[in-house]
Amino acid sequence: MSGEKDLEQLKKEAVEKAKAAALAKRQAKAAAEAAAKSADAAPKPVETEKVEASAPTSGDSDDLAKKKAAAAAKAKAAALAKKQREGIAEEAAPVEAAEAGDSDDLAKKKAAAAAKAKAAALAKKQREGIAEEAAPVEAAEAGDSDDLAKKKAAAAAKAKAAALAKKQREGIAEEAAPVEAAEAGEGDDLAKKKAAAVAKAKAAAAAKRKAMELSGDAAPAGEAEEAPAGDDAKAKAAAAAKAKAAAAAKAKAAAAAKAKAAGAGATAAADGDEKAKAIAAAKAKAAAVAAAKAKAAGGAAKGEAPAAAEATPSPNQPYLDKYVKVITENLGSDVLEDSYINKLSKDVPTLVAKRESYYKLAQFLKYNELLGFDYLSELHGTDFETHMEVYVHLYSYKNRQTVAFKVKIDRAEPTIESLQPIWAGADWPECEAYDLLGIKFTGHPNLHRIFLGEDWVGFPLRKDYEPYDVEV
Repeated sequence: MSGEKDLEQLKKEAVEKAKAAALAKRQAKAAAEAAAKSADAAPKPVETEKVEASAPTSGDSDDLAKKKAAAAAKAKAAALAKKQREGIAEEAAPVEAAEAGDSDDLAKKKAAAAAKAKAAALAKKQREGIAEEAAPVEAAEAGDSDDLAKKKAAAAAKAKAAALAKKQREGIAEEAAPVEAAEAGEGDDLAKKKAAAVAKAKAAAAAKRKAMELSGDAAPAGEAEEAPAGDDAKAKAAAAAKAKAAAAAKAKAAAAAKAKAAGAGATAAADGDEKAKAIAAAKAKAAAVAAAKAKAAGGAAKGEAPAAAEATPSPNQPYLDKYVKVITENLGSDVLEDSYINKLSKDVPTLVAKRESYYKLAQFLKYNELLGFDYLSELHGTDFETHMEVYVHLYSYKNRQTVAFKVKIDRAEPTIESLQPIWAGADWPECEAYDLLGIKFTGHPNLHRIFLGEDWVGFPLRKDYEPYDVEV
């Protein structure tokens, strides 16, 4: 606002200067006319003097217009510099636009006022008998007014262009009004935040003093001299703390009483619930086992093979590949009937030997230097109703690897070579398979029943077993 006032003041001074110059010009012209009238000169010389007098007048008009334009430009530059110093350069564009509009309006008003003044002066001169000299002067003044208006308009346009270019360079083309509104809003928010921060600080100090008092620490000497407002806050904090403690104790007591009552009421039903849960769990487990057995039996009856493909290969697949390769290279491809990873038994590599290659494969698995399965950890038989199987699990202490191999035998005449001569640990497992399934192991040194007597009829682990003595 101060810049606009300075600009208006400069404009007023420029107008006053122009008026004073015009008045001096008219006075000089009047003096020249009086001198011309007093002299008895010819008309032509008088005309020459008038032309010569009018020429300086035209030059003075040009100088006056230039001075006015220069004064207006200086005023604008001074106002813009002052605004930039005061940190309000962002308001330049709207101000310049307003000033340009004011300059145009001022030029129009000046032109209208000048025209009225000219008309009044002409009428006066006509009344005073000096109308013959008005036309040249009026034409010169009219030309001066038009030139002055044009120069002012050009100066205003240049000022606008300069302000716009500066804003674009500085990246502050936003309007001043929203910025001022945002700044005002930020000022209000800042004041509110400061007030809230002060309140929080006071509350924190009060709580701290209360905690120190409760812990038995003495308050610092400086805090004892605080204003009464601090004492009020301290009292409020203490009251709030007491209220919270009382509410917590009350809630705790109520919860304890409720739990005690609920426990007393539910003690009698707890045993019944546990029994019911146990019974339900047992039933669910039995149903799941039955469903699994039925599914497995149905798949076996239909001849469906379990899905062997897995999303990720087994970590023991390289070992199985190694065993198959060594066996094929040394014993031939007709020794094995199948090989796979047993997902149901910790991914153990499993080999299925042909009936006639069973004993030869067992010898190779133990005595081959690359394999060296020197420990028999398990041997058992299984009745599949269509056939029987003997399953053997081996371990190599040297390679720290495992392998399983099995063989299918006829159910009607279940006979196979004994592995006791190769692994002495096969002695009792083969006796057990003979006792419960009736599988005969040829070459065993002492094959006998180890659970049942020699006069026992039948083999209990066969699927078609029927007890001879129904009372047993």
